[in-house]
Amino acid sequence: MKRNQIQSNEHSFEASRRTFLKQSGLLAFSASSLSQIGNLVGRESMGIVVHSYGFRWNSKINSSSYPSFTNAIDLLRHCAEIGAGGIQVVVNQWTSEFAKQVKLEKEKLNMFVEASIALPKSNSDLELFEKNIISAKEAGIKVARTVCLPTRRYETFKTLEEFKTFKTNSIASLQMVEPILSKHKVKLAVENHKDWKSYELVEIIKQLNSKYIGVTLDFGNNLALLEDPNEVIKNLAPFVFSTHVKDMGLATYEKGFLLAEVPLGKGMIDLKAAVDLCRKYNPKVTFNLEMITRDPLEIPCLENSYLATFENAQASDVTKALQLVKSKAFPGVLPGVKNLDGEAKLAFEEKNIIDCLTFAKANLNL
Repeated sequence: MKRNQIQSNEHSFEASRRTFLKQSGLLAFSASSLSQIGNLVGRESMGIVVHSYGFRWNSKINSSSYPSFTNAIDLLRHCAEIGAGGIQVVVNQWTSEFAKQVKLEKEKLNMFVEASIALPKSNSDLELFEKNIISAKEAGIKVARTVCLPTRRYETFKTLEEFKTFKTNSIASLQMVEPILSKHKVKLAVENHKDWKSYELVEIIKQLNSKYIGVTLDFGNNLALLEDPNEVIKNLAPFVFSTHVKDMGLATYEKGFLLAEVPLGKGMIDLKAAVDLCRKYNPKVTFNLEMITRDPLEIPCLENSYLATFENAQASDVTKALQLVKSKAFPGVLPGVKNLDGEAKLAFEEKNIIDCLTFAKANLNL
């Protein structure tokens, strides 16, 4: 949406909000319309990462059109209605009974479920990690996504030494969990989560040398680390277990560049090439949409502190990245949500997801 379509003041806010919802086609998604969308997509269709529903997951917004999802079964049922093939959802201290309910529901809906499970930081956390792996297995889950760093490298660490300590600890955590994964025969897929350069993650996976530890390949995250996503995808695809499918919009700002998830087909990533390459290396790979509806992220690559954690970093890395941003700049204004109220955010989020599913079905064989 253009800024003048979502700007509001005390006299026109409600009119602008309703205009947005109406133009989105999401003023009220009926059960019948959701069902029709669901019929468009078959068994092999793309799954949805829980983070795509950042506003709706455990939402406190009182909405009859977009009621809150409070657990995995809520999310699974809704994603079935809109034509997704599965979900990737957080598994944390599920009861055995609930895990079995998830399995029954996914089998009834003919969908897949992947887990998102936190890594242990020390031996004292291993018991909870194994419990979560067991819960995932009871739910019929075969792949669990994880991250080594839930935040962003350039915001979290101030020196290269701090980052090296994090790297050592991350490898130790993965080494600790490998016997658990092998015991229960559940695969762990480490995401490139704005923490690892692609070559760094490849080195770690090779060092671990386990058939149970691979990659959740996020198509767009490493733009934040000044890497061309098409190169990242080539580097990580040989190790892929799961994916976060997304398209990215770029724009410059005074400290570097802005980075935003945009509906599939609207951004700068070669999605078909990415999907085909992942399928080449792993015919059983799952594709999961991570379309996060939010304001653009600021990547402050022109600040001196930004490159502090990168070994052998050069000014030319920044120059090359900014050239990519300019050559692949998003047409118009990057989408954002700061001027939307709660209901409009929920509507915009749902529209983005539906648009992505529609594109994937028509263009990616998903």
